[in-house]
Amino acid sequence: MPRRKMHVTDADGSSPLRAALRRLREDTGVTEEFPAAALAEAEQAARRPRLPAYDATELPLFTIDPPGSMDLDQAMYLERRDGGGFRVHYAIADVAAFVRPGQALDAEAHRRVMTLYYPDGRVPLHPDVLGEGAASLLPDHSRPALLWRFDLDADGRVEGTDLRRALVRSRARLDYAAVQAAVDSGRAEEPLALLREIGMRREALERARGGISLNVPEQEIVRRGGHYALAYRTPLPADGWNAQISLMTGMAAADLMLRTGTGILRTLPAAPERAVDRLRRVARALGVTWPEDMPYAVVIRALDPSHTQHAAFLQECTALLRGAGYTVFDRERPTERPLPADPGHAALAAPYAHCTAPLRRLVDRYTGELCLAAAAGTDPPEWVRAALDALPGEMETGARRAGQVERECVDMVEAALLRDRIGQVFDAYVVDVQADRPTAGTVHLYEPAVIGHIEGDGDGPPLPLGHRMRVRVIEADPGRDKVWFAPA
Repeated sequence: MPRRKMHVTDADGSSPLRAALRRLREDTGVTEEFPAAALAEAEQAARRPRLPAYDATELPLFTIDPPGSMDLDQAMYLERRDGGGFRVHYAIADVAAFVRPGQALDAEAHRRVMTLYYPDGRVPLHPDVLGEGAASLLPDHSRPALLWRFDLDADGRVEGTDLRRALVRSRARLDYAAVQAAVDSGRAEEPLALLREIGMRREALERARGGISLNVPEQEIVRRGGHYALAYRTPLPADGWNAQISLMTGMAAADLMLRTGTGILRTLPAAPERAVDRLRRVARALGVTWPEDMPYAVVIRALDPSHTQHAAFLQECTALLRGAGYTVFDRERPTERPLPADPGHAALAAPYAHCTAPLRRLVDRYTGELCLAAAAGTDPPEWVRAALDALPGEMETGARRAGQVERECVDMVEAALLRDRIGQVFDAYVVDVQADRPTAGTVHLYEPAVIGHIEGDGDGPPLPLGHRMRVRVIEADPGRDKVWFAPA
């Protein structure tokens, strides 16, 4: 999970921040342009995809995504079941209908691994002719998809699962704000109104099993009067309800693969004690109540992301989710690839697999094929099984690249916020102190929510770990210098 999501709304393409972001794209070696052979394959596939025999275009599916999004991985339709409970139809873009294994487009996807997000745009996993075109579940277009069907009881528990390839047709493209407004006003009719009912029931089940979902606010960087300013977008309840449908699908995918003995899971060990101790120090500094006997999952659920200090704490909480990886198992090679002893994802308190974002993440295409085979009681395609050994390493490489991009972007945006405020003093709290240099460490400003290195006089007093202090900006230049502070 990213530490923070950022967007830049800045019409001036020549600004220092924009220029630094362009240089970062060049340095990663993964740019918007695709090799000619891969692009030609994508254009041909867009004209002639592999279409499934099963026609489900009668389902009035809808999508929920940020405004302006074109790479639409998921579409849903929700209904009540006779006798109680719910039925969820969840369509996932069928990327395998367009990408041929072993060809140029497939090779390029394995090189890119995942879509890279920048504050001012994205570098896609697939060419836009597919990712924002023929493979995307755009409204009023028939598309090949992997169609999940879940039967839920009255409490939202999954009682039955079906999965097959299908031709689908979305009817509407919605965004979170519009969905929230319709639900809050009482104007939402079924099936949309059911998203709240099902989402809240799934959230209750998540709480009961000890799982967590971090409602990390998005940060928008805007240029006002020659200066950058920071604004927050607090996640809406509709964001969480929608996420619960995706999480339910990922858990169902994990269960399918575990039952058949071949698959790839997204796993996360329990957070190390030192990480939890560090987070407790941050909580004290921010005034977040955290009793000694209270699990951090309970603390996180009580936070209000619209509260500045809670938002800052949520940013820090994402550190507990680091260390996630991919675990492969294969019943045909039980010695080399055994079933994992602990298949769980600590944040979700359940086994889980990435399978709902194949337009933006490589592994989801393979997970989808494994689940289709498991649901049909057949062996996975050989091209899928042949890729399993390399996939965890490829995904780790892609995640590392994405993490580097994210960290660099955060540094650049924070430097852009403070580049005109060198010498100014801010209130901050100390979140880390170097063991061998107690006058150096990391501070987090109260406002704006900027994190930076602090360097004090080597002969001065040690930094007050977990406490507030006044700090002065001494360096901040996007693309050149990270934000550095000194004690004020």
